[in-house]
Amino acid sequence: MTRIAIDPERLLADLDKLRTFGQCGTGVVRPAYAEAELAARGWLAERMREAGLEVAVDPVGNLFGLPPGDEASILIGSHSDSQPEGGWLDGAYGVIAGLEVARASLESGGPRIAVVSFQDEEGRFTTLTGSSVWAGQLALAEAQALTDDEGITLEKACRQPDGLPAPAEVAPERFSSFLEIHIEQGPVLDTAGERIGVVENIVGIRSERLRFTGEQNHAGTTPMHLRRDAVQGLVRYIAELNARFADIVTPATVWTVGHVAVHPNASSIVPGQVDFTVQWRDAETARLDRMTEIVRDTASEIAASMGLDLERSGYATIAPTHCDPILVERMAEAAEAVAPGTWRRMPSGALHDAANASYRMPMAMLFVPSKRGISHSFEEDTDRGDLVLGVEVLARAAAGL
Repeated sequence: MTRIAIDPERLLADLDKLRTFGQCGTGVVRPAYAEAELAARGWLAERMREAGLEVAVDPVGNLFGLPPGDEASILIGSHSDSQPEGGWLDGAYGVIAGLEVARASLESGGPRIAVVSFQDEEGRFTTLTGSSVWAGQLALAEAQALTDDEGITLEKACRQPDGLPAPAEVAPERFSSFLEIHIEQGPVLDTAGERIGVVENIVGIRSERLRFTGEQNHAGTTPMHLRRDAVQGLVRYIAELNARFADIVTPATVWTVGHVAVHPNASSIVPGQVDFTVQWRDAETARLDRMTEIVRDTASEIAASMGLDLERSGYATIAPTHCDPILVERMAEAAEAVAPGTWRRMPSGALHDAANASYRMPMAMLFVPSKRGISHSFEEDTDRGDLVLGVEVLARAAAGL
């Protein structure tokens, strides 16, 4: 097995440079297709060329660095766009890690490795936009018609930096497998004092929007026993949902009542309507199915008992994704060789581009710790030694393929 010797200083320097595009304090503001992201993509393309990789870009702006020749290659990458207020490592780490392993492999005569930076992983237009189109999970025409919160279509927003080749399809068949390294975005590794997570699966996600409609009335003159208070219905619903989930969930299962909109949202009015979302995540489809039943049955029962009307809409589901068992073992072997006794197998509670890649080829992931488990925040950070160690594990695993 040819050893892929990465250059830690070069890796960290590139990470620091990518951070400057859209930098805001300790974090970044680099939404997909915005000026900062456009500049970052142009810089990434130039770094790919300097590494000896051929630059390619597809119709939604996914950026690829391809090794010379036509033989199949390992694809490594992530995304370089950020949340509206994002951390400097989320996605960016995986792209720069892929770049470093690809060029180090070229330098050492190792296996053929390509790198990709997928577009709009963070969902300006929809979930995992760029990798969804590339993997055939979302039609290009359908993606181009999507709009952001300001009503701008993806087709209008999708600009390319100067100097890039004309957009063209980059077929998934060019690649033998997909590897992604990412910050954990949770507290497991940091709390345990461990340095590497070998991901075994990516959780499935279900979500739904619900509405309780009661009766808007005067907050001072309406007796409590005559009220049809939509917010009180929501409060009871959340408490009952938590109680019913307790018997079926695992420590890794999560659920969230997130967006809440109260109408008319005034201090002296009994609220007549509340809209809210429920999202639940788990790695097992059967458990997600049972949670779906509980989400809906509990809402119906609460509404009936309190004289509220119930409406459901916007149901969405993303299936759990299981990493390729053979690749997982290669990752585990590399983790034990590079970081003996300081790694674990674990699920991913967040969704990643790797989930889409798995529809087209074998896929595996690695995690490095997130300080205090913080991500999607300017406070997001990881020890620089852990950033280097993670890429050393990734390089060893890739060399073994």
